[in-house]
Amino acid sequence: MKLEGLRVLDLGMYLPIPVITQMMADHGADVISVEPPGGQPSRAQAGIGPNGEPLWFNAMHRGKRSIVLDLKNPDEREALLGLAAQADVFIESFRPGVAARLGIDAATVRARNPRLVYCSLSAFGQTGPLSARSGHDMVGQAYAGLLSLNAAPGELPVSPGAPAADMVSGLTAFTGILMALYRRQATGLGDTIDISMSDSLFAFVPHYLSFVLADRARASQHLADAVSGWAFYKVYVTRDGKPIALAGLEAHYARAFLTAVKREDLLEAVLGGPGPAQEHVKAELAVLFATRDLIEWSALLDELAISWAPVLDMVEAFDHPHARAREMVLSDGEGGLVLGTPLKFADEPGQVGRPPPALDEHRTEILRGGFG
Repeated sequence: MKLEGLRVLDLGMYLPIPVITQMMADHGADVISVEPPGGQPSRAQAGIGPNGEPLWFNAMHRGKRSIVLDLKNPDEREALLGLAAQADVFIESFRPGVAARLGIDAATVRARNPRLVYCSLSAFGQTGPLSARSGHDMVGQAYAGLLSLNAAPGELPVSPGAPAADMVSGLTAFTGILMALYRRQATGLGDTIDISMSDSLFAFVPHYLSFVLADRARASQHLADAVSGWAFYKVYVTRDGKPIALAGLEAHYARAFLTAVKREDLLEAVLGGPGPAQEHVKAELAVLFATRDLIEWSALLDELAISWAPVLDMVEAFDHPHARAREMVLSDGEGGLVLGTPLKFADEPGQVGRPPPALDEHRTEILRGGFG
């Protein structure tokens, strides 16, 4: 597999790092999850399965081995440094300054292993006036300006349903790690990577930030138009109460649809661009979609090849034939279902590895033999 032979130390908590190290494990990496005394917080958080299994933890830790190390204990810290001397990748998500106080910061660890790629992932990065602040996903979204986009005019933003800051920063870290490993082939040296949730969010919304960079005075209105100013980029409700996500910004989508429903009178406003002029169109489309059931709209929208989708809940999405065909739903070999990998290789595809580890399950073999 693509990452066979890669040795990874995972000191991450919660979402971002465990998700990307599971992807690494799916593709052959030997990942050791270093847990604090008592275990990862996700072992006791967000639900326990019917057999007492930790659902959140299990969703992100298959294919890994577990060892508990108390990093305040000099002997156990030394054990970690010994593992780091064998590793290719070391990933941590402590608040900036904590790793240095524990004696496992990048300078200390890479002094023993210059080939190591050491990645730190935090809310605001290792430098800057906010660096010492703690922060989970919504804090990162708030400081990056994205949370404000979840607000209707005159209302407070709603809590984000998807952990964008966590996932984007995790994938940014994954990209940086692979780039550093690629460069190591030429230089023989690893690198130190500083990943911030807020930085990552900025980098992934350049189309929004273009308004801010071009015209700060009008940025709020520009962004409001970009996010919710299009009649053909909105959720509507059908006669049978089913929501439809209409996502046809291109002129040919609007022209085809409005011609089919005999509402060409709305076309000029739609093609005029986002903004207040489209409010009338939104109102008219809301009335129109309420005249037919979802199955009827599905047939018409598919016939017109328009960009649209039914709004599925998570259960419906997971059960959809497309998710199964894409192998995003796999058997765990024991009668259960697990999430597949989004990385689809023609050669050496990823595989679901060993089940998630019990707490400290591999302590003896890791301390005796290190990486496999």
